[in-house]
Amino acid sequence: MKKIRVMVLVISIVLISTTNRAQMTKESNRDILVVSRENSYDQYLQNYGKYEHPDTNVFIQMGKDIVDSEGIKIVSHYESSTGESVVMDESGFVEWAVEVEQEGLYNLFIAYYPMEGRSSTIERSISINDQIPFDGASNIVFNRVWVDIEPIKKDARGNDVRPMQVEVPRWQTQYISDAMGYYTEPYAFYFKKGRNTIRLESVREPMVINQLALKQAKTVPTYEEIKTIYDAKGYQPVEQQVIKIQAEQAAYKSDPTLYAITDRSSPATEPNHGSKIALNAIGGEKWKTPGQTITWVFDVPESGLYNIALKERQNFQSGLYVSRKLMIDGEAPFKEMENLNFNYENAWRVTPLKDETEPYSFYLEKGTHELTLEVTLGDLSHIIRVVEDSVYQLNSIYRKILMITGSSPDKYRDYALDKKLPKEMEVLTYQSNVLAEVSNMLIEQVGKKGANSAILDKLSYQLKDFAQKPYKIPKSFKTFKDNISSLGTWLLESREQKLELDYILITSPGTPLPKADHGFLKKMAHEAELFIYSFFEDYNSIGDVEDGEEVLTVWIDTGRDQAQVLKNMIDDTFTPRSGVKVNLRLVAPNVLLPATVAGRGPDVAVQAFNQIAVNYAIRNAVQDLTAFSDFDSVKDRFYKSAMVPFEFEGGYYGLPETQVYPMLFYRTDIFKELNLEPPQTWQDVYDILPVIQKKYMDFVIPVSTPGLPQNGGRPGLGLQSYQMYLYQNGGTLYKEKGMSSALNQEAAIASFKKWTALFTNYKLPIEYNFFNRFRIGEVPIGISDFTVYNQLAVAAPEIRGLWEFIPIPGTRKEDGTIDRSTGSNGQTCIMLKSSQYKEEAWAFMKWWTSADAQIRYAREMESIMGAAARYPTANVEALKQLPWPYKDYVSLSQQWEWVKGVPEVPGGYFTPRHMDNAFRSVLYEGEDPRETLLDYVLIINQEIDTKRKEFGLELDPDRYENKEVTE
Repeated sequence: MKKIRVMVLVISIVLISTTNRAQMTKESNRDILVVSRENSYDQYLQNYGKYEHPDTNVFIQMGKDIVDSEGIKIVSHYESSTGESVVMDESGFVEWAVEVEQEGLYNLFIAYYPMEGRSSTIERSISINDQIPFDGASNIVFNRVWVDIEPIKKDARGNDVRPMQVEVPRWQTQYISDAMGYYTEPYAFYFKKGRNTIRLESVREPMVINQLALKQAKTVPTYEEIKTIYDAKGYQPVEQQVIKIQAEQAAYKSDPTLYAITDRSSPATEPNHGSKIALNAIGGEKWKTPGQTITWVFDVPESGLYNIALKERQNFQSGLYVSRKLMIDGEAPFKEMENLNFNYENAWRVTPLKDETEPYSFYLEKGTHELTLEVTLGDLSHIIRVVEDSVYQLNSIYRKILMITGSSPDKYRDYALDKKLPKEMEVLTYQSNVLAEVSNMLIEQVGKKGANSAILDKLSYQLKDFAQKPYKIPKSFKTFKDNISSLGTWLLESREQKLELDYILITSPGTPLPKADHGFLKKMAHEAELFIYSFFEDYNSIGDVEDGEEVLTVWIDTGRDQAQVLKNMIDDTFTPRSGVKVNLRLVAPNVLLPATVAGRGPDVAVQAFNQIAVNYAIRNAVQDLTAFSDFDSVKDRFYKSAMVPFEFEGGYYGLPETQVYPMLFYRTDIFKELNLEPPQTWQDVYDILPVIQKKYMDFVIPVSTPGLPQNGGRPGLGLQSYQMYLYQNGGTLYKEKGMSSALNQEAAIASFKKWTALFTNYKLPIEYNFFNRFRIGEVPIGISDFTVYNQLAVAAPEIRGLWEFIPIPGTRKEDGTIDRSTGSNGQTCIMLKSSQYKEEAWAFMKWWTSADAQIRYAREMESIMGAAARYPTANVEALKQLPWPYKDYVSLSQQWEWVKGVPEVPGGYFTPRHMDNAFRSVLYEGEDPRETLLDYVLIINQEIDTKRKEFGLELDPDRYENKEVTE
């Protein structure tokens, strides 16, 4: 018996020792999970974390303490506030001096009022003592407050209609925090003893500031501490109380994207209208970005302790969880509410808020309260910022290897990378360990190994292999690049904290919770009902369908979201003001022409491609808008370039809706690394090309690459690129009246030579994915449509602040000015010639292209689809009101002034097609540029002649002695 006791003791000591070593190893491994990126907040805390957090408040006097400013005003009692406030415009800055008695780390508390602007989030940068302390301080976000303009209503067919989102400005307070959600606590700023300065500089949108203070954010107690307080105060559970809040009936939202949505997956979703569209949930795809909040208002009939449960669904992040912070009346009631996790589950569920054993109790006083749920990254925040740092470090290593080996290294050559890049080999080992530890942390947090950790494990193994056997890098260099790109995608998807809500329950403790779904038979009946009614419901008509003879018919061929927004605008603005009823139908793009030929077309078609206007005009199928007396005043809403595609034989046959043109994008970090300045002229481009190409990096401009949609890939993209040279050198596409091609003139030929020389002499890439290569740094500079800005801003968080876009390179003229002329493309709205309601149709077109309508449409589309869907309106006044950062709006406006219109002519479709052919002949077959272009001009002119003859139009007298061509 004594021996057994000794053996048990020995085994226990061994186990305890092993456990302790494992725990020490785990803690040691976790120590490597730090962000090493220069100027990061982590690095800032490493430098200043040793200082204390003084428990004192330092208040700044808004007017008296200002020492420098630009573009501000001092006002008193703004919107019922006390004392003075600072009014900041969308540009400018304000700087205060502040005396600090005790040096240390302080949080910054601010009270602000969101002024009317471009309807986007407000952004400011913060400098302390003339320096931005870390990267995150250059992008501080302040939310606006949005509400439904009215309760959910039904249209004439019984479908719910989504109410418009409108802003309701009000005073708000917050601590300055990380806009990306990577840090769960407010930023801590170091202030020295004595005089310090704080500068706020505008990045986007105007605001009013009433308070700015140095203080410490309040520590939130744990649930155990709160329970002790509850017991000490004698709080008791209420009885027989059930408060149900329908989630779609939110009181306030931080974003206009957080509107009510439809769920038809379950008959138990409340409310349910069978075959009709019911707005019965909120969140989902749009409620995913850290910092977004939804607030509900509810009444409590009796003071006491309550439980809270959510009917929710998280069927977005398989193998991961999403997080929310719950606040009541603006504050988290206890620490555990700052990090609520919702694991993946395909079905709806009713989830009580509880710990491992019992539901949490919440004390609520009798009266009205607010319950807010805020998107956070929760426990993932540390992981996400570490992985983002890994992506940044690995991209940097990839570029350094690229500068030695090129993008397609020789598999059988030893580049001696371990000798040329010894520090980088150490970083590969370090990052391999980081990604392996991140994978282990995910397994611990989620409870199992899932698909989400696959890319972490794969890249970790590859990095370890590269570090141990550098000679393998050339063989797997492309795979390395693809894996980094996949890690970037993982990062983006993991940041998306999507959650859908049906309702919220606030109940007496112990109240049985309802089931989240109905039984099998009811679900089968529900599916059968939806299937049967799909044969009878008209899903092409949007909103109410008007009856009667005098009803305008408008067709739109984009998407249902766009159509629903337009229909809402028609019903609440255009029809009430004009008295004109409108039926809006969603149609396929290829339906308009056959319907028009058959005499069954609409009165107005919107969001059609520019080419359609003249294409229909030569067939006498669209109305000449110059017939209306106020046409000239309407035309002044746009730049002249926007109207050019719709002019034909002295008439105008469409109004522009959108106008898209190219901008120059460049990576500021790489340019700084290479000691380069962004090019202003084409000569500057030629000067920097050898520098970046020596490092195996590229400059890109768009060309047609059939079958490669990532690059635009559509026919005519090359023509758009060529137009930059053509217009800057004084050339044109067509001669007067569009009777002949002008590409046989000397300016056009010289421009063609310069354009093709970029590819023949400098070997610019033909096929490329601009987004991916710009993101990873292979392409540190390139020209693309300005709409790429939105994709980069949303989908490439790891390079935020490391790129800019500016006007394209130009040609310097004799007077020293730089000509940045370029072409454009876009969409139009047209009136069909067959319309019997031309005055009504014209009224609609004027309203639709007006600044007010375009601003509202653009804002609502962005509220529905996010910043990636920012609308490129052609209305000059409207663009001023869209949510571009001020600096970027200035760049856009500067380039817009140089944009030229691209004329449309009969047979003009041959021009982009044969420009592509001419380009490929020079590039691939080595043909002479002059002779090649002249040969294709003959073919283009033949097609123009054919079409002009077909439609009885005059031929070019300069090419024919007689005005008619004999067969």
